[in-house]
This record gives sequence, structure tokens and C-alpha cells, in this order.
Amino acid sequence: MQPRSWLPERLEGELVVLLRHVPSNLAAFQRWYSDPEIARLNRHESGVMRRDEIERFFSARVVGPDTLSLAIHVQATGRLIGTCAFSHFDGDNGSALYHITIGEHDAWGRGYGTEATDLMLEHAFERLGLHRVGLSVFSYNERAIASYRKSGFVIEGTLRQAIRRDGRFWDEHEMGILADEWRTLRRMRSIDREPADNRALSIAAGAAVGAGPGAGPAGDQPRR
Repeated sequence: MQPRSWLPERLEGELVVLLRHVPSNLAAFQRWYSDPEIARLNRHESGVMRRDEIERFFSARVVGPDTLSLAIHVQATGRLIGTCAFSHFDGDNGSALYHITIGEHDAWGRGYGTEATDLMLEHAFERLGLHRVGLSVFSYNERAIASYRKSGFVIEGTLRQAIRRDGRFWDEHEMGILADEWRTLRRMRSIDREPADNRALSIAAGAAVGAGPGAGPAGDQPRR
């Protein structure tokens, strides 16, 4: 795969559009990663990143030639509110790590991060052909954990008392989602969006398929 050939020009949803980062986005990164609350949610180290650290991070991990990092813009206004990325690609095992930061505080809790994650997972599983996407999150970041769960991530393990914040130790959760789990969630969402009559037909059709030759006990469909 050629450098950046895996990086799309844009991924578009109802709430957000993900675009390639441009050099002028550095100003937003300087503001976001100088914010103590952003540092508290994202960094193992105590304190914020220095300006030179942010510049190096931006050059290497955001606009670098081998990165898959996209800027999160509000669909209705075009406002830049955050960033999301994949890292640590493992081609042999079809996996990657996911990262997301919504840098603007007034954009928190509006569903922007969840939709950005959904768009990135679709790209990972449908276009990049990955098998698994993982991430790490601190246990006190309850808003992020709830968002990841909506997108289908599950907690796979916990590093107990791995981070010291606010005068105490907190856990760090490892979360992940598999391609088959993501496709199942997508099908369920599609059925939920159907009108009631069409939903009944979809369920009936699924039951009919399950009752065909070779079907096992209820809920145990034959492998295809």
C-alpha cells in the first residue's frame, strides 16, 4: 500500500465530516493540547504538552506521510472541533489502535465523537479490511466510555490503578471491537431505522431463513 493511499479525502456523516488535516490546523492543536482538561483525559504524563512537543506530534502523527489522521468538522458549519486517528497498524493480524479528541468543550456530549468513531470504524472494516480495532481509556472518562460502547466497543481488560489523577489511582481500560461485531451492530441499526411494517418483514424473512434445511435449535444458525 502506497503512503497515504489508505487515507480518504473525506468521510461524511449527518453530524460531522472528517477531512484531511491541513497545516493551519496546528493552531487548534496548540490550543487543545495546552488545555489541562484535555491532558487529564488523554495523557499518561501529568501536565499539558509543551508547544514544541505539540509541533513535533502534529508533524509526525497528524500530517506525516504515513499517518491516518482526520480532522473532525461540524457538518452544518464546517467548524473544526477535533481529531481522530488510527495508529500501530498490524498488517499480519489486521489490527490497529484508535484515538479521538474532541478539543472544543462546547462540542462535548453532542454525539459528534460517536459519529466520528462510527465513520472511522466503517473505513477500518469495509475499506482497510481490518479485523480488530482497539483503544485505551481511563476509567474516569465516563463520557468517552459511553460513546465507545455506543459504537460497539467492549471492555476486554483492565490495567488496575494504572494512572494517578486527582490524588488517587484509577484503572485504565482496554476496549476493542471486531469486524463481525461491527457488521452485526450495523445490521441491527439498519433494522431499527426501518418503518414498522418493513421491520416486521425483515424479521420474518430472517426467521424463514433460519427455519430452512440444516437449521439447528432456535438461535443456532448454520455457519455459511
